[in-house]
Amino acid sequence: QVERVACTKSGTTLVGTIHLTAHHLIFRYNAEAEKEMWVPYPLISLVSRLPQTLQGQCPLTFHTRTFETFSLAFGKEGDATDVFESVKELTVATSVTQLYAFFYRPNPPLATSDGWSIYSARDEFGRMGVGSRSKAWRFTDINKDYSFCPTYPARLVVPTRISDTTLQYASKYRSKCRIPVLSYLHWANYGSITRSSQPMVGITQNRSIQDEKLIEAVFQSHYSPDSRASASPVYGATTTNLIIDARPTANAMANTAKGAGTENMDHYKEGKKAYLGIDHIHTMRESLGKVVEALRDADTLLASINSDLPDHVSGITVLDRQALRRSGWLRHISAILDGTVLITRNVHVNSSHVLIHCSDGWDRTSQLSALSQLCLDPFYRTIRGFEILIEKDWLSYGHKFLDRCGHLSSDKFFLSPNDASNTGSGTDAAQAFLASVQNRFVPQQHLKEISPVFHQFLEAVRQVQRQFPDRFEFNERFLHQLYYHLYSCQFGTFLFNCERERRVADGGPPPCDRTASVWDYFNFTNEMTQNINPTFDPSLDDPASRAAGADMGVLFPNPKDVRFWYELYGRTDEEMNGRPFATQARGVEVIGPIEGADDDVVLQRTPTPSTVPLPPSPARSPPVTLLPSRTFSLKPGSPGPSAIDSARGPPTSISDSSVSLPPTRADSMPFSTSPSNASSMRPPRIPSPNPQLSPNRNRTKPPDFLSSSGVRSVWGKLSSNASAALSVVQDAYVGVAKDLRNVGATEGESSTRTAELRDRDTLTAWGDETSSTSRGVETLPVGTGNPWATSKSPHPSLDDNPWGSVRSPIGGPLGQTSSLLPADPTVAHPLPRTVSSPSNVKTSSILPLMSGTESSKPVSTSGTDPLGVGLL
Repeated sequence: QVERVACTKSGTTLVGTIHLTAHHLIFRYNAEAEKEMWVPYPLISLVSRLPQTLQGQCPLTFHTRTFETFSLAFGKEGDATDVFESVKELTVATSVTQLYAFFYRPNPPLATSDGWSIYSARDEFGRMGVGSRSKAWRFTDINKDYSFCPTYPARLVVPTRISDTTLQYASKYRSKCRIPVLSYLHWANYGSITRSSQPMVGITQNRSIQDEKLIEAVFQSHYSPDSRASASPVYGATTTNLIIDARPTANAMANTAKGAGTENMDHYKEGKKAYLGIDHIHTMRESLGKVVEALRDADTLLASINSDLPDHVSGITVLDRQALRRSGWLRHISAILDGTVLITRNVHVNSSHVLIHCSDGWDRTSQLSALSQLCLDPFYRTIRGFEILIEKDWLSYGHKFLDRCGHLSSDKFFLSPNDASNTGSGTDAAQAFLASVQNRFVPQQHLKEISPVFHQFLEAVRQVQRQFPDRFEFNERFLHQLYYHLYSCQFGTFLFNCERERRVADGGPPPCDRTASVWDYFNFTNEMTQNINPTFDPSLDDPASRAAGADMGVLFPNPKDVRFWYELYGRTDEEMNGRPFATQARGVEVIGPIEGADDDVVLQRTPTPSTVPLPPSPARSPPVTLLPSRTFSLKPGSPGPSAIDSARGPPTSISDSSVSLPPTRADSMPFSTSPSNASSMRPPRIPSPNPQLSPNRNRTKPPDFLSSSGVRSVWGKLSSNASAALSVVQDAYVGVAKDLRNVGATEGESSTRTAELRDRDTLTAWGDETSSTSRGVETLPVGTGNPWATSKSPHPSLDDNPWGSVRSPIGGPLGQTSSLLPADPTVAHPLPRTVSSPSNVKTSSILPLMSGTESSKPVSTSGTDPLGVGLL
């Protein structure tokens, strides 16, 4: 213990004594009116040892997982160092058995001791009707010794018509062998919620017949399980079965490259799929970190204000609410509630089935499954029902509490000033520096697993509780206490990653026999009375009620009405949320429903090796030119694009080269490869709205899926914008090419002739066809591959224009062959007098093309060449 330590908390500084026990940091104030502060070591999230102040004090700053900050100022530097090192040694654990739960002995003993057996899979699923009301589901002991799937519970519920042998084969197709199993059966319409992990599809589009049969049996569980064929449908059976992929499409694509991915709905005809766009654990960790940073900045600012002013100031709001909103925390909660409403509506209103998965099926899947059941079933809104819900969907189905909560802590959470200056020699300084570099750059894998997933679930429950205050038996304090004991490590409930780790002993009694359950504490009489909601009205959940506003006990929360749980963060509602308004955050739009692979953004964005063309060899292949859509290779007198399309269909060659185009399906990929650069990514091509000008009119337009459902990522938005831009450019150049082929053509003349340099009298309108010639002026056939080509080019390779739709011949004297670019109006280019007489040439025909407008009358150019175009 250390006496005469100044403790600063919430802007108030008091002197007292600090005690360090084996499992708690205790601060006892000298003022008797103040209550002792007990801080379990696992609650400490960050400790900073600051340099000595001008007053000679050595402060330590503590940040806790309950969003509290306090500082301890010591008079001696040795005391500060001893406390810092002792707290560090006591907080950073190497084994879960070192945590407080394995040493905690309640005194007096708790009145109840059935917390570890409060949940029984047979009793809970029997309450839902498995085996009695519905024969479509059965219990299986295939995982009784946890050898089938170590992260699943010992007792699973699967469709009756699926054998254990089929389950063995199906498990090889799901990540971590987490096959689709029943989580909830609706109390009235036999709708179900099942959960699993992602399928192992990979870039080769693997499939499993056993997995497809398993999901088909799940989606057909409305039918009688006694017959293999579809019997007469039960009332309420619909075709709106959903596979919910909780991830954004970009994450699903990334997992596809790793050998996993998402379902190909061509093989799951009994349902549709939707992406919810809920971000992964790393994004959630960073988002909450920004909230914590804003809270700490406010505490630091308030402390500096109070230190500068002679009197303590209270009631000042210094918290940056804009920084809180920029964290995206409310947006993530809104996205989770969005998915919850979708699942709840599909099960209750549509009387259908929902299969939920994310990557491994223990983070976002648990959130969505538990929240949906909370809204569907009034039983789970009671205290006992909520405890059973957490035991079933979080603890037994393998949420990784030990990894996500970071109970073992790390040395990285203890920061001290650079000790190199205090070392006695340069060697010690170098070793200290190398140690700091090693601690910074050597990755600690368990730190990357930390994420506030269960904390986020509790906040989402609080949002529903706030919107429906009379529908919950427990109050806000119950959720707050549950969050506290999630990190206190006082009980063994939240210390492990799966049911197997709690129930199986490793050389001794299992942890469930060595530790107390948190439910024994919550069901204790004194604690129970404080957690009861006084406004709870169970009559509102009567499914037979026909009163006005009756909802059969099913809740549909508003995903946009989300606010910060200010009580959890130790702030006021005004400080964190400001004035109340209905829409605090916008969730992520759901992508779906998806019925087949053609509509699936992930499958279209993941080209397989068979659909990726090889890049051409630079040494042997001629230059390849591409339009944004397609490029045609035409010679003078050859038919236009319409004739080619109607006669041959889509072309298989580009510019007379042998480079093959990708298949038609690859053309609709948001990120596809081009033959000229197989490694480049291009946005999707949207067919032109004009069927007469679009060279893609023979192709079937893919469903406009992204625009109708909302683009979920920045790349998706860029793809859509680029598609529209490329479509406009494509239509413009195709139209110009068509006009230049037809204007000024007479019978017997080549279709490649153009009237670009003709007399103004013959240039009536852009695109008008005429057969007249201009006063004896010989037409100069300029190559229509580029209307701005020069008269002569020493580089024949410039003939292939990347924006042109036809190719023009090269070579020959002027007047007999086409040139590549028009004459530069700023440079004089003498023209041979054998072409035409200067008195017959008018440059007024060029002005409308240069300026975009026509002159009111012709300009006389007799004997002069004011623009220097060379027609003399």
